[in-house]
This record gives sequence, structure tokens and C-alpha cells, in this order.
Amino acid sequence: MTVRILLDQNIPSQVCGFVREHKPHWEVRHVSDVGLSGATDDRIFRWAQHDGWIVVTFDEDFADARMYPVGSHAGVIRLRVWPTTIENTEAALARLFEAVGDEDMRGSLVIIDQRRIRIRRSARHG
Repeated sequence: MTVRILLDQNIPSQVCGFVREHKPHWEVRHVSDVGLSGATDDRIFRWAQHDGWIVVTFDEDFADARMYPVGSHAGVIRLRVWPTTIENTEAALARLFEAVGDEDMRGSLVIIDQRRIRIRRSARHG
């Protein structure tokens, strides 16, 4: 099953190319590619869930289990790196690519900070 990645509006669109280069078997889009520039988090979330897209974002709201419970979505990758430069974003994603398998991201909340990667899985994913 193809991994589908949707980069939120707070992720530089140039990062799409980086992800495609490192994960050519993934389908990668930026919100601006799918007509969601300026859309609310809820609208982006609903769009992503419709076809099973994992959202990559700096937005802490997507990591809020009260709003987006683990297991209720295709997956969220929350980046907690600062400053939010293209270089830091790509470095965090490179760590993700090395440490986490495709299946481990599905339906999970993955939080990447400067030092570690945490994965919160739904009960149905073990």
C-alpha cells in the first residue's frame, strides 16, 4: 500500500522534492498542490482522511488527541524542530526515514523533536 504524505501549509513546499527523492515510492503533495492553501486545520484534516493521507505539520493542534485521537486518522507527523528552516525540516524527516518503517506511521502520531522520535500508536496497530 502506497504511503501518501500531505505537507501542511507551514511546511515549505520545497520539502516535497526532498521527500520524493528519499522515498520515491511515496505519493507526496503539499496543501498548495491540492487547493488547500489557507484552509483551516479541520478542512485539511478531513481532506487527508478521505483518501488516507498522513499529514506532516509543525502545527501542535494536529498532535492534540482530544481533537484528533490516535487511531481516528491515517497518521500525523508532528515536527517539533526549531528554527523551522528547510534544512531543519529535512534533517528531521531524514531521521524519520532511517528510524521508522512505513507501516509504523499508519494511523499513528509521530512526534519528531531535536533529540528523539516518539510514536503513539492506536490500540488496533499494537
